[in-house]
Parts: sequence; C-alpha cells; structure tokens
Amino acid sequence: MTDTTATPMGVRDVLRIRDYRYLFAGQVVSDIGDGITLLLVLLVINHLTGSTFALALMAIAEAVPAFSVGLIAGVYVDRWDRRRIMLATDLLRAGIVLSFAFVQTAALLPLFYVLGFTQASVSTFFRPARGALLPHIVPAEGLPAANSLAQGSQVIGSLIGAGIAGVLFSAFGSGMAGFAIDALTFLLSFALISRISRDAGRITAEAHAASRSAGVRDGILEGLRIIRGSRVLAGVVLAAGVSMLGLGSVNVLFVPLLVTDLQVSPSWMAGIELAQTVGMLLAAALVAGLVRRMAPTTIITVGLAGIGVCIGLMSGISAIWQVLIILLAVGLLVTPLQAMLQTLVQTSAGDATRGRVVSLVQASMSTASVASMAIGGVLGDLIGIRLVFLAAGAIVLVAAGVSFVMFRGVSGRASRAPAAFGEAA
Repeated sequence: MTDTTATPMGVRDVLRIRDYRYLFAGQVVSDIGDGITLLLVLLVINHLTGSTFALALMAIAEAVPAFSVGLIAGVYVDRWDRRRIMLATDLLRAGIVLSFAFVQTAALLPLFYVLGFTQASVSTFFRPARGALLPHIVPAEGLPAANSLAQGSQVIGSLIGAGIAGVLFSAFGSGMAGFAIDALTFLLSFALISRISRDAGRITAEAHAASRSAGVRDGILEGLRIIRGSRVLAGVVLAAGVSMLGLGSVNVLFVPLLVTDLQVSPSWMAGIELAQTVGMLLAAALVAGLVRRMAPTTIITVGLAGIGVCIGLMSGISAIWQVLIILLAVGLLVTPLQAMLQTLVQTSAGDATRGRVVSLVQASMSTASVASMAIGGVLGDLIGIRLVFLAAGAIVLVAAGVSFVMFRGVSGRASRAPAAFGEAA
C-alpha cells in the first residue's frame, strides 16, 4: 500500500454513488430482517423448551459455519461473480427463513438447528462477496465512510428488527409473521442489489483462471500465505483474533453481571443498548473527519486500547449510570475500529484473493469468540464474573499492543484502487 493525498470521503459523498446506494439500501432492509429473526429464534426456542441448553445449541449451530463453511466460501467468492453470489444467497435465505415458520412444536426443534446452520452457511458466502464487491463500487478514500455506514445499519437494523419481533411474538404467540417479514426483506434486498451494475461483481479473466486452476484446499492455503506475507493483513488477523478472545466472554457474561451481580432490573436493558447505539451512530457520522486526522492503523490501536480499558472498568461498576457511560464510550470506539479493520482488508488484499482473505479474517474472529464464550462461561463460575471482565479487558489491551507492534511504521492509508467505481448521481 502507498499513501494517498486524496481527501477521505464523508457519508454524504459515498451515498452519492449510485451503485452504493442500492447496496446500502439492500443491507438496511436485510439488517432489519436479521434483527427480527435473531430475536424470534430465541423467543420460539425458549417458548417451546424453556431450556438455556437449547438456546446454546442454536448459538453453536449458527457460529460453526463461520470457521468451517466460511473457509470454503471465500474460495468460491474469488471464482464467481460477487454480485450474482449476493443475489443467489438472498433468494436462498428468503426460503430458509420462511421455513423457520413451520417449527411450532418441540419435536420439530432439530429442524430449527438444521435451518439455522444452513442459513448461517449461506450467509458465509454473502459477507465476503459484499466485502470483495465494495471496493469496485466505492473508491479507496470512501471505504472508511462506507464501512462505518454498514456498522450503523447493523445497529439500527438490529434495534428495529428486535422491536418488531417482540411486538409480533406478543401479538401472535408464534414467529410465523416475523419469519415471513424477514423473507420479504431478503427479496427486497435481492431487488435492490439486482440494480447494481453487472460489471461491478465480475472478476478479471486472469484472476478467474488462476483461482480455477487450484483446488479448494490450495485456495485456502493461498489465502493463508497472502495473510502471512502481508504485515497489515497479519496484523488485522492477530489484533482482531486476540481481541475476540476477550470480548467473546463479555458477550456471554454481560447480562449475568448486570442482573445477577449488580441486581439491575431487566427493564434497563433497552436503555443500556441505546447508550451503546448512540455512541456507535455518533462515531459513524464522524468517521470521515477522524480519518483525516489519524491513520486507520492508529485508529485501530487506540480503539482496542480504549475498549480494553472500558471492559476492565466494567469489573468495578457499582451503579447503572456507570454502565451507561462506559457503553456510550464503547460505542464511540467500536464503529471506527470495525470500519478501519474492514477497510484495511479491502485495500490490502488483491481483488483475486479478497474473498478468501475476508473469510479467513471472519473465521479467525469467530473461532476466538466461540473459544472465549466457552472459557468465559466456565471461569465465571470458578473465579467470578467481575474477574473475568478484568481479564477480558487485559486481553483486549494485549490486542492493542499487538496492533501497535504489527502496524508500527504502517499508515494504512490505501492507494486509489484501479476499479470501476459506481456512477455518481
């Protein structure tokens, strides 16, 4: 990568790009649908079984594809037209989500797990395809803003979707209506993505021939070699992976820390989530200005250090107002951090291997997160939840140290990619 003097684009700038507007609009409706299904699945399983073990099994079924099927998906994302992959996965997921509605008894619960695993497996094709497609639509200086918008969309979509799911389940006592709505969001996403220029998703003939000449195993190994040979990509994988070794346990133990240890009423959960959401949305709006002042690699290091401190502070909370302040700060740090990680991957990996690199990064993070969840659950009983939070904060600080060492002397400011960008309106 080389430095560029191009001024970073803001949110309004990237939204002027025609193809990006269609891509972003498709993501918005899809994120709302995902928020609906995410909560509905939990509500339905809890309603049918009342078992936390049953809920855990679903979480595992949905997590496993990221570090199994996802590795294979990345190879094919580098072989096939990325736009067509996204269209196909939207249609498949619409059918799968609609099938969720048929699970209305505990006897059919195994079907729920199979469908959850299948949907997550299909999604492992969509995410790297989108990550590989984006640099063909948005110029390099617009990627931070585009990726921060994606983070904001996921947050808002999750909130809106969860609200819709709660209302529908309370009204009908089942997930049928919600699953039907989610299926429609995938179809709407399909319609929007189909408006993106056909040329945006195509890979070059040379890249296609090169990827076809190697088997799946060789394709995965090539992706690993590319990451190992790139200081930036290796830094992304290590920093993100180590951070998830700490953050995975936090995701599992956050509710017990508040409800059981601090004895906070569950009614505070909406306000707590809102605090972090406000921080994330504010950061999304300010990310372009932040990139003008700091290199992406610096933003990652500072973000990890700040989050590590915040997680460590959670171990000493004694009042709900402290939680709200800490999570607001986490929200401000998370959006730029995630946006910069995605931007570095998109600008550091070549187009012919970008799908594999995205999949491998996601696989490393998912593997670390699942391991952290398992370890954190055990240690929470053995040493106490607060000590686990303190340890998790320390691990994220280690990730910040890894980031500092790996990115030292590297700005992370990418050169303008030689892709055909979307037509500006």
